[in-house]
Amino acid sequence: MKRSSYTSASITAASLVALSLLSPLAFADDDIHEIEAVSKELGLITLEQAKTKALAAKPGAVADVELENRKFGKGWDYEFEIVDADGREWEVLVDAKTGAVRDVSRDWF
Repeated sequence: MKRSSYTSASITAASLVALSLLSPLAFADDDIHEIEAVSKELGLITLEQAKTKALAAKPGAVADVELENRKFGKGWDYEFEIVDADGREWEVLVDAKTGAVRDVSRDWF
């Protein structure tokens, strides 16, 4: 197994400035490229595949995304912050290896 040179527990993409239910991910190109490079190096599903799974679980607009290493080295998750049509914020965790939605929860903060 190839060892990653990335040591941080999370890689933050960026927050959207304007939220729109129909808008695609609108992060800075450098941030997207960094997440894509890490996911490719680790053999994970693509950011676009993970986004599709997250939005199927909780429709809305993606406001933020991170690629996070789970505690104790038990895998990676894409963590999406999604704003629904009523303006409520949700957190959706997508297993970055399998694409399974691991959790959908209301973000109260």
